[in-house]
Amino acid sequence: MQPPLCHLLLLLLYLLLSGTWADLEEAFTIRLLQTSTFQNTSFVDTEGLGMLEDIELGSLDKHSWAIGFYEPWVRPALPHSDWDTIDNMIKIYLRKFHYLISEGAMQKDVPYPFVAQCVAGCELYPNKTSRAFAYVGYNGQDFLSFNVDNATWFLCQDTDLSPYVQAVLQKYTAFTELVEFLFNNTCVDDIELLLHYGKAALERQVPPVTTVFACTRSPAQLLLVCRVTGFYPRPISVAWLRDGQEVPPGPELNTSAILPNADLTYQLRSILAVAPQDGHSYACRVRHRSLGSRSLLIPWGDSDMVLIAGLGAGLLALWVWRRRKHEHLESESRNSILSNED
Repeated sequence: MQPPLCHLLLLLLYLLLSGTWADLEEAFTIRLLQTSTFQNTSFVDTEGLGMLEDIELGSLDKHSWAIGFYEPWVRPALPHSDWDTIDNMIKIYLRKFHYLISEGAMQKDVPYPFVAQCVAGCELYPNKTSRAFAYVGYNGQDFLSFNVDNATWFLCQDTDLSPYVQAVLQKYTAFTELVEFLFNNTCVDDIELLLHYGKAALERQVPPVTTVFACTRSPAQLLLVCRVTGFYPRPISVAWLRDGQEVPPGPELNTSAILPNADLTYQLRSILAVAPQDGHSYACRVRHRSLGSRSLLIPWGDSDMVLIAGLGAGLLALWVWRRRKHEHLESESRNSILSNED
């Protein structure tokens, strides 16, 4: 019997991961992604990608269907397996996949071109429990999902094609048994060695570069912009402080999603709308793993960046900044008076 849809992706996941790492302190996710574009009845373009968190481990050459690795530590982490056999399995799987989808498209009169996608993987948690997942997509939308607990494929959207694909997948009992074995019994053991070899990459920390500037939307409104970029890993906390107090969510506060940079770092912007010369002091506060227990505090109107270790130091830094700003304004006022008297 030939491998069914997503069968090889899950089997490849099993072959890619093995070993032990006892120091797991956070959740990790492995994803194997396949995208097949069916241009017509005779031409299909397939791409594949394996990811550990946001790190690309390797990809599938769309012409030869051979596996290529991106990170130098991936291949040493792999078990000693016969890669000729794996390559053959990939080719067998993709041929079967293309055949099954093409047959379904012909029977259900599905218009070309269309895109079929498959995502399979698992999440490993600090307590060594895991959650498996497998999804099939059609033209960028959820199509089918697999429930590991009862080994059943569910329809995400009811179309002419989805019941056909669901029935094809559901009848492969060997596939169901494989999913249950891989993810319910071996996911924890199989993922740990890859995490061990990739530990340096996963623990990489790059501190954020933060700038604060303003632009005028109208005479009655000033936009304060806090631009944070070049940081890794992805989780970060960015907040505006008004007179030392965090500005709560509201219509005047707009923070973008975290977006990727080309060098595998991230960026975002937080914009606060204020009234010009409203008498308040403002600062952008950034918290990130690379800063440890400290925070980055950048006041509006001052180019100096301040690292604070806690609330007391933060308030002290803010008081010093406001005091200096007040003295500067008083100095400018005196100079203006002297100039007028002259």
